Amino acid sequence: MAHKFINVQIPFFIPLWRRIGVVSACLIWTLLEIYGQNEIWAIFAASITLYCAHQFFISFYPENEE
Repeated sequence: MAHKFINVQIPFFIPLWRRIGVVSACLIWTLLEIYGQNEIWAIFAASITLYCAHQFFISFYPENEE
């Protein structure tokens, strides 16, 4: 199995509420950076939000799913 730079597909994230919580927290972080007019950090936070949303809701398949 190929290793990713940031592997979020682990058994800890199998419950849906944890995945929603992480994506929500990242989205709030993005909105706070936009509100604070920090463009670089807003882009960084948005990219993390999009990555997590993709990994958790589009291509989620944990390695050790029981």
